[in-house]
Amino acid sequence: MRESLERIGRFDLQRARDRFLASFDPAWCRFIAVDGEPVGFVVAKPDDDQLALEHLYIVPEHQGKGIGSIVLDALFADADTQAIAVKVGALRGSDSNRFYQRHGFTQTGEAEWDIYYIRAPRKTP
Repeated sequence: MRESLERIGRFDLQRARDRFLASFDPAWCRFIAVDGEPVGFVVAKPDDDQLALEHLYIVPEHQGKGIGSIVLDALFADADTQAIAVKVGALRGSDSNRFYQRHGFTQTGEAEWDIYYIRAPRKTP
């Protein structure tokens, strides 16, 4: 996220660390590996009647290879089975906004630095 924060003039190491730790829950963290190599992690946890996607990070050299899409597909399959929505927030100005919109998320709100999205559950056969 450093690159996105620097682009909008908001990078502060301590603030970024505090914000990350406030929403990181190791019990819900899953590492992402490709051919046995760690390439990122995802944190998605139940939140009322929704699945909150708190973090989805892929290391830069592995971005753009479809890994994030595969991770989202797995999250969506789980959420759809439970008939629950998936919600996520993205930093304003981050490339992640286009990524989430491309994957069926619709904007539900905004704050000073973030844009919030939801992806409604799909019916499973």
